[in-house]
Amino acid sequence: MTHKIHPTAVVDSSAVLGADVEIGPYSIVGANVSIGDRTRLISHVVVEGPTTIAEDCVVHPFAALGGPPQVTFYNGEPTRLEIGPRNTIREYVTMHRGTPQNRGVTTVGADGLFMAQAHVAHDCVLEDRVILAHAATLGGHVVVGEFAIIGGLAAVHQFGRIGRHVNIGGLAAVTKDVIPYGSAWGNHAHLEGLNLVGLKRREFTRETINSLRAAYRMLFAEEGTFQERLADTIETYQAVPQVMEIIDFIRADAARPLCLPEREV
Repeated sequence: MTHKIHPTAVVDSSAVLGADVEIGPYSIVGANVSIGDRTRLISHVVVEGPTTIAEDCVVHPFAALGGPPQVTFYNGEPTRLEIGPRNTIREYVTMHRGTPQNRGVTTVGADGLFMAQAHVAHDCVLEDRVILAHAATLGGHVVVGEFAIIGGLAAVHQFGRIGRHVNIGGLAAVTKDVIPYGSAWGNHAHLEGLNLVGLKRREFTRETINSLRAAYRMLFAEEGTFQERLADTIETYQAVPQVMEIIDFIRADAARPLCLPEREV
């Protein structure tokens, strides 16, 4: 098994390196770290364990992965960070391990892009193809669905839920959950509609997009109570999986506040 390790790099003897891994100048790979085939740490990267980085990832200078969670009650317990394959992690990105009081693991899916200075806090769960733009920040325990985009300098409050195919605008302060396919903006963030640009890019059919738009208007109209509108939406669109995904998202955690439109839709 071949590796390319720069002479200035420090690699702990317990680290497990896959085939064709590259460890660049002045990088540090700590104990209980596993790095998959063909992953590259370009230079000045710090990876603390226990951390797993899957195959074909590229980690740019000064990223810090697998550090302890930023909480006052952490006492060195063996929690983990797990990063999936084919992620691009740019300069100064930080991703921290989980806490024993919660999941105990921070999970990052596949094919993500994490731009410079983005932060993934303890116990977060990120699905595949997530993009965190420059300096986007996730508090602890945040869940982000696949294809979601978090804009530059946006911050998601701890325990927040971001649905699939969501777009969060730059500088948004997201303190409430954002429904799948939604587009949220503002400080504090509010729903501005659906993420129509993302839906079109990912080739959702015109019929599906029209159903989502009509269901959105029904769900967030001013007439009736929210529970009445929820029931009407289910009755009308129960055969549309994407609409029912929004319904299931809302029902999954009724205790969480929901990101709503600022004005009548």
